[in-house]
Amino acid sequence: MTRLNIKGMTCPHCVKAVNQALMDVEGVDKVVRVDLDSGTAEVEGKANAAALIAAVEEEGYEASAA
Repeated sequence: MTRLNIKGMTCPHCVKAVNQALMDVEGVDKVVRVDLDSGTAEVEGKANAAALIAAVEEEGYEASAA
C-alpha cells in the first residue's frame, strides 16, 4: 500500500477529484481512502509513488509520500 500526504483539500469535491485522479493512474488497483480531515490517501496496486504524486499535483493539490 502507498500512503500520500495531500495538502490543499478543503471540501468533499476535493476528495472526489483526488480519488478520481488516483484511480486514473496506471497500476492502481484500489483507492482505499482519501481522507479530508487527515489530508492523506492510501492506494493499493503497483503504481509508483511518483506517478501518484504527479496525478494529485495535476489536479492542483500538493502531495508527498507519507
